[in-house]
Amino acid sequence: MGVHHVHERLLAAKGSEVGALIDTISTGGADRLWPGGAWPAVTLDRGLAVGSAGGHGPVRYTVAAYVPGTWVRFTFTGPRGFHGFHEFAVLPAGDDRTVLRHTLAMRTTGPARLTWPLAYRWTHDALVEDGLDRGQLACTGTLARRHRWTPYVRFLRAPARARTGRLGAR
Repeated sequence: MGVHHVHERLLAAKGSEVGALIDTISTGGADRLWPGGAWPAVTLDRGLAVGSAGGHGPVRYTVAAYVPGTWVRFTFTGPRGFHGFHEFAVLPAGDDRTVLRHTLAMRTTGPARLTWPLAYRWTHDALVEDGLDRGQLACTGTLARRHRWTPYVRFLRAPARARTGRLGAR
């Protein structure tokens, strides 16, 4: 099964400001883009550098390409059956306006042909939208409408919330 998901947010900010968000991925408490709290943090064994390995929760990957302040691509190494990549890119959109885009492109095989459409797809979409909210707040200080989790995402996330004691429901 082929999967291609694009999430993007038009931000009233300079490309350099938006690009600086990407550069904070996997910096622990200093990460200004990846949503913390209810979501597993991104950890990379050598930080944000080509060849660095890590992931978030059960999703594992390596940094395949990185242009500071502009673009980062992660190639999947797990879970089993995920073949492809996800990436963040900063795209100019006019005077002091920039698009922050997240793209996931992969094909699924084996068990992922079921786990992707039943679980990962929905939590992936919620996680990315939470991250775009976080990026918008970091760059502009405002958020017109906060992304809300669907009832299904809240159901899927319930075991993690019970384990960590962090509600994080949106």
